[in-house]
Amino acid sequence: MRRNDREMNQKFAYYVIDKAPFATISMVRPDGSAYGIPISVVREDDHFYFHSAMEGEKLESILYQNEICISAVSRCRPVPDKFTLEYESAVVWGKAYLVSEKEERIHGLSLICQRFAKQNMDHFQDAIDRSLGRTAVIRVDITKVTGKRKKYDASGVEMKWGRME
Repeated sequence: MRRNDREMNQKFAYYVIDKAPFATISMVRPDGSAYGIPISVVREDDHFYFHSAMEGEKLESILYQNEICISAVSRCRPVPDKFTLEYESAVVWGKAYLVSEKEERIHGLSLICQRFAKQNMDHFQDAIDRSLGRTAVIRVDITKVTGKRKKYDASGVEMKWGRME
């Protein structure tokens, strides 16, 4: 990381991932070109899950090359009277795997739905019965994670080197 004065620890990076409304996954297509797309992720320990259709570029790319990179931003706002932004971000590297075992697929989807549609969990089993056969679940085992933050304190001084208060 070039600006290591803004680098944050792994706990902070996981906090960003857990709080971000979406993340962007980057991967390599079978033709060698780059591919990135927003996804809804949920983290569990040192891996996370997202879902996909059973076909398409995302799944083709993961099956071609399972090394991926995901970026997430949980906070971004302009700083008054300055030409800059405060932000919280994380970048994750990992290996993506198509989950084939039914129980883990349901578990991953349950975690996603608990995070993004908690109010609908009474109908989760109905949704599983209708759509599990046409929904791919991908698990990413995290190999590296970094967090970065730009934040100013009340007196307008940038909080560097992991300073928390």
